[in-house]
Amino acid sequence: MIDFGPVFWALLGGFVPALIWLWFWLKEDFNHPEPVRLIIAAFLGGMLVVPFALVLEKTAHAYTQSVFLLFIIWAAIEEILKFGAAYFIAFRKECIDKSRCINDTMDPIIYLITVALGFSAVESTLFLINPLLEGDLWGGLVTGNLRFIGATVLHAVSSGIIGVAMGLSFYKNPAYKKLFIGLGICTAIVLHALFNISIISSKEGSLFIIFGILWMVVFALLAVFERVKRIRKTNRIKGFP
Repeated sequence: MIDFGPVFWALLGGFVPALIWLWFWLKEDFNHPEPVRLIIAAFLGGMLVVPFALVLEKTAHAYTQSVFLLFIIWAAIEEILKFGAAYFIAFRKECIDKSRCINDTMDPIIYLITVALGFSAVESTLFLINPLLEGDLWGGLVTGNLRFIGATVLHAVSSGIIGVAMGLSFYKNPAYKKLFIGLGICTAIVLHALFNISIISSKEGSLFIIFGILWMVVFALLAVFERVKRIRKTNRIKGFP
């Protein structure tokens, strides 16, 4: 008989933190909320790209000798796939429900973070399943706490950086938009890779420093959010490349 208990707890540990963070970030844009159907679609989009990420990361692992380069490639795979999901769902001129999804500077940030949290929910569930199936409750709790504090926040922040770049270039011409999006994606990849490398190579007691730096980035991102909210219409160029 199949024991669904560990699977249930793994799903709970993966999705509850992601949903808590989603609620937190959505509160940042409560004055101009996105349609619920598109938030759900973005979250599901993030979930659906996880298998593609796993296949690509496994392939990269087989052909990459340098550990440092491998972490960069893994980060690039995840950030590009998350951005691709958000683009397909919300950033095209006509998004999935044939309407215009992006009409405010905060919209790209919210959609990208939502995709990232859907991605994180599935990824965290997969990380939790093994220790729970093996009966290692303590290992599952530690993994769950670390992912709630670190990995889930990292996914949201790294994708949020791309969203901020899009928000800051919202009223710019297409060339500026492409430049800002490129810089945003590169910054997200670097942050993602550095965090993962720091966790793997960290010594006892240094995790607090790493997580502390990550939380400083969160607060900095929140401050930039406020800057993006205050951007006013000057010379609006619709759509993103």
